[in-house]
Amino acid sequence: MRNITALFLCLGLSSPFPTQEGKAGKEKEEGFVSLFDGRTLSGWKGRPELWKVKDGVIVGSTKPNGITFNTFLIGEKEYSNFILKLEFKFMGGNSGVQFRSRPTGDPQRLAVSGYQADIGERYFGALYDEARRNRLLKSPDNPTVAKAYKKDDWNEYEIRAMGENLHLLLNGIPTVTYQESEKDIPRKGIIALQLHGGPPMEVHFKNIRIKSLDG
Repeated sequence: MRNITALFLCLGLSSPFPTQEGKAGKEKEEGFVSLFDGRTLSGWKGRPELWKVKDGVIVGSTKPNGITFNTFLIGEKEYSNFILKLEFKFMGGNSGVQFRSRPTGDPQRLAVSGYQADIGERYFGALYDEARRNRLLKSPDNPTVAKAYKKDDWNEYEIRAMGENLHLLLNGIPTVTYQESEKDIPRKGIIALQLHGGPPMEVHFKNIRIKSLDG
C-alpha cells in the first residue's frame, strides 16, 4: 500500500485512498475531461432502443420484456492509466462499468470483454472480469458495502487504473484494491456501460469524466 501511495504522489496525484484532507472537500476536478455532454450519446455506441438521454442522464433500460444477452453502451476512445469518475442510480437488475475492455466484434449484441466495476445486489463495489475469465476478481465485505452504497439514490463510482494496480471506490470508500498478475491481460481499453441479460431492468448514469495519467 505504501508503494502504491508513493507512486501516485510522484505523479502529482492524491493518494489512491481517501485522506483526512479529502474528507473536508472533494478532490479537485482539474485535468478531468467529460465523456458525456449531457444531451446526446455522441462518443458512444449502443443499441438505440435500449439507451437514451433524458433530463441530462443516460438511461439504459430493457423494459418491458428484458433481453437474453448482455449488451453495452461503448465509448469510442481507449485509455490505459486513468482516474474515471461517474455517478449511477441503480433501478434493479444488474449492470456495471467496463474499463480497459475490448469489443468482442458482435455487431448485434455490442458485447465487450474486460474489467468491470460491478453494479448490482451483492456485487456493488466488486471487480468482475466480463466475458474473459468470467469470475469475480475481488469483492468488498458486506459491512463495507452497507457503509458505502446509498440505496435508491445517486452513487459515485471512482475507478483508478495505474499499471497493474486497480482501485475501486464507492462514494469515496475503497471497496477493491487489486493487482493484476497475468501478463497477457491488456493494460489499455475502452470504457463501456452494461445492460445485463435477463428480466427487465434500468440503470441511470451521469457526470462521466476521466483524467488520463499517461501524460
